[in-house]
Amino acid sequence: MSDRKIIIPASMQNLAQRAGYAPAVVVGNTVYCAGQVGRTEDLQVIADPKAQFISCWENLRIVLEEAGCSFENIVEMTTYHVDMKKHMDIFRVVKDAIFPRGHCAWTCIGVSELAHSGLLVEIKCIAVKRSSTTN
Repeated sequence: MSDRKIIIPASMQNLAQRAGYAPAVVVGNTVYCAGQVGRTEDLQVIADPKAQFISCWENLRIVLEEAGCSFENIVEMTTYHVDMKKHMDIFRVVKDAIFPRGHCAWTCIGVSELAHSGLLVEIKCIAVKRSSTTN
């Protein structure tokens, strides 16, 4: 596919190499972001729920920026939550402080576990660039 561009921010090189995946792929004006989690650059899971959620949003922002987008470009988002009832209130507080409210289609899914022990949320999304000349 000649119009496919793999997005790997510098701070995620270790993760992409270890996991063998792309944090995002751009096809045309559409950015497909893989699920982002709350971990440090050296791949450590952040234990504190609020700090983990903030880091998760920051990691998503980094991927989007590398692809030439921002949160405002997101059209569809799915969040996967471990122990959703326990953590949803603080997740919403963090989300509402960082992410534009009512801006995209959003689906929340409760799951039993994520890729690594201690992860509480994973956010994946699809964003659309405003212009096909912006790559």
